[in-house]
Amino acid sequence: MSSKAESSKMAASNGITADLNGANYDLPWVEKYRPVFLDDIVGNTETVERLKIIAKDGNMPHVIISGMPGIGKTTSILCLARQLLGQAYKEAVLELNASDERGIDVVRNRIKAFAQKKVTLPPGRQKLVILDEADSMTSGAQQALRRTMEIYSSTTRFAFACNASNKIIEPLQSRCAILRYARLTDAQLVQRLLQVCNAEKVEYADDGLAALVFSAEGDMRQAINNLQSTWAGFGFVSGENVFRVVDSPHPVKVQAMLKACWETKIEQAIEGLEELWGLGYSCHDIISSMFRVTKTMPGLSEHARLEFIREIGFCHMRILEGVQTLVQLSGVVAKLCRINMKPHLFQPPS
Repeated sequence: MSSKAESSKMAASNGITADLNGANYDLPWVEKYRPVFLDDIVGNTETVERLKIIAKDGNMPHVIISGMPGIGKTTSILCLARQLLGQAYKEAVLELNASDERGIDVVRNRIKAFAQKKVTLPPGRQKLVILDEADSMTSGAQQALRRTMEIYSSTTRFAFACNASNKIIEPLQSRCAILRYARLTDAQLVQRLLQVCNAEKVEYADDGLAALVFSAEGDMRQAINNLQSTWAGFGFVSGENVFRVVDSPHPVKVQAMLKACWETKIEQAIEGLEELWGLGYSCHDIISSMFRVTKTMPGLSEHARLEFIREIGFCHMRILEGVQTLVQLSGVVAKLCRINMKPHLFQPPS
């Protein structure tokens, strides 16, 4: 058996997509291994189970799926559409992304024309309009959609994918079932990354997978993209190589700086900060890494962890307001050092 056929067979056995004819081999891995059926989706088990019941019964309501990027919102809707519509999928689904024009004219013309179009469907099924990144639609376009949803609800159902459901106007929310997706856990990310590594015969180290999970923050799409970039660039997925690709401060260095703060070694902490600054990382990169490392840093008491997060949060707020300087970061390092220092050290001399 050829290597391509072996890879295809392995990918199929893992429940992920691969074209047996080899047509998908030039695709980015995030598309090549995009799930085709609801059973293949990783994470958000309870919500996906609800979608499986909808796919089985065939009576789909209008739905809004909200959650952070890269956790399977659009993929879930596409999988549901395939299982509902079968062979009629291509003709009976209209997908509009944020990159498409989706103003009032599109709602009045293109969506309405699709809703009026006659398509041969399986018994008891309806056509499906998928509006990805729906929270970026203008308020006017959303208002124009209300009446269309009511008039054509017997033949057409609407599915919205968005990052923040509160940006969908109330009249649309009241017409839809709202499903909320949570970020994926580390174990779920590792599970899918291992499937892709096995299918693509990627050589990796454990610290490489840990680095992918750390940098992705629950975003499956980013984790797979970083995996492919690291493999293409270095030929081996190690922690050091991953952090070169994602271009973020290495958490070991950030942890050493925070440990120095906890031990009140301010000179050592400032040296660590200046080293990161000298490597060219921005204020936002450094403060974001400090926040992520603090959440999982061993040796900190619960009180100290909360105090660290509080000071880092205030600094992050000032950085987002535009104060992106080394002095700003040095100030938060000094405040972190002060948390564990003895109070009498700050008393003025008598």
